[in-house]
Amino acid sequence: MGGHRGGGWATRTFLVVVLALVGTIATAGSAVASRAVPQASARQARGAPGLGDAPATLSRIVAVALERNRDVLDAGYQVALAESRVSEAWSAFYPSVDLSSSFTRNVAPQVSFLPAQIFDPSAAEGEFIPVQFGADNLWNLSVNAEQSLLEPDVFAGVGAARGYQGLEREALRGRTQQVVTRVRIAFYDLLLAQEDVRLTEGSLERVRQSLEETRALVDAGLAAEYDELRLEVELANLEPTLGRARNQLVAARRALTTELDIDSETELVVAGDLARIDLEDIGANSPANWDILAFTGVPESAGVPAGEERLPPEIVASSIGYRSDLRQLEITEDLRKAELRVQQAGYLPTVTAFGTYGLAAQQNGTPDFFGTQMQRGSTKQIGLRVTVPIFSGFSRNARIGQRRAVLRQAEIQTRIASDRAEVELRNLADQVREARRRAAGQRKAVSQARRGYEIASAQYAEGLSSQLERTDAEVALRESEFNYAEAVYDYLAARARLDEASGRVPLVDVAGPSGSGAR
Repeated sequence: MGGHRGGGWATRTFLVVVLALVGTIATAGSAVASRAVPQASARQARGAPGLGDAPATLSRIVAVALERNRDVLDAGYQVALAESRVSEAWSAFYPSVDLSSSFTRNVAPQVSFLPAQIFDPSAAEGEFIPVQFGADNLWNLSVNAEQSLLEPDVFAGVGAARGYQGLEREALRGRTQQVVTRVRIAFYDLLLAQEDVRLTEGSLERVRQSLEETRALVDAGLAAEYDELRLEVELANLEPTLGRARNQLVAARRALTTELDIDSETELVVAGDLARIDLEDIGANSPANWDILAFTGVPESAGVPAGEERLPPEIVASSIGYRSDLRQLEITEDLRKAELRVQQAGYLPTVTAFGTYGLAAQQNGTPDFFGTQMQRGSTKQIGLRVTVPIFSGFSRNARIGQRRAVLRQAEIQTRIASDRAEVELRNLADQVREARRRAAGQRKAVSQARRGYEIASAQYAEGLSSQLERTDAEVALRESEFNYAEAVYDYLAARARLDEASGRVPLVDVAGPSGSGAR
């Protein structure tokens, strides 16, 4: 009866423990769920913090992108993961201590049979006596501690983890550079789209005004009906052009809002005017245009004639030291070397110190935690363990060969990327020079086209020229203005790519227009 009551107690205790664990898990799950709700709500609130109703400058747009862009956030999480791996690698240098304990309730203790002659020499041969081993309640507790004294692959593993951490940090820098460059180009795209809409609307307004004036002259018999028809055709051609330009403006705005992680339907307006950017006289630019030019470093080269810029040789020479992609390849080489050392360290012996403390107790009847002093016993052990690898079936040799091949591959990839980087850098420098030279020529063309339109309009009003000449002058003015804006856009976009290719991106590697330092 005592044993039966003990078994029932053990069963009830087990059920209580299980129910307590279930309640704990449910409570933890509810807490996690409650924390997840505000995070989901935060993700849904995709407004535009820091971007008011006024047109946003390039500096402000880039600053918001660095705070909200998901590529940058993702790379930051990768860095945090790498830092955790370094901590994990260092943990091998610390001692490990494990504690284990158990309680066993013998509902029916084990019974063994011993020869009866052990207890009664007069007993018959082959007669056995049942003997019960163990008590009703069994307790065991053990504490095991180990400390690595010599483990070469652990040292190599820490070096590899640090290399991985450096790689992820450089990857964060590289992805941040890419984000800033993409945002700059998306900003320029939106500026160009705004410029296209503005110029097309201005041209459309001029054609409508000319059409009204021409209709009045036709009614008065002072102009040919063909002039009116010619303007109506021009107006019919411009209206769908304006619609297409507005669609391109919406698409460019959506692309920029995606980089900023704000709602795609946000009416984002950017500050600046490509058609009024002066690449020669920097002081003549508006504050918004100066902010755009400050991102390219143009103020330092003010007054340099277009087409005479040269890519300094030191930029080409130092690009390998600044470019993020090349730095990542170099770090990858070091990481591959560390991985090779980890495999080679497997040939070296390891030395570990260990210690063990054990406590056991047995007791009958109602459970009494570890019984009395007379019912307990303990054990203590300390020692050293030396492990010398002798043979592992050539698997380690194969892994070392694989690591060496991967290392050679990384070295070749670095050399290939370096050669391509130099070519890319020189090509982008050529594009910058060509775009600035073209912008200088188009600026003169705009002045001449505007003067030509004024002359053609005055002559037409005096009856000295035809409407066809006036229309041609208007088309030439619109095209020259857009060509200048497009040349400035090409210059700014090429400079953004050149900054990334040379590894010196504003607000990431060098100070931005606002004077903020590198990240």
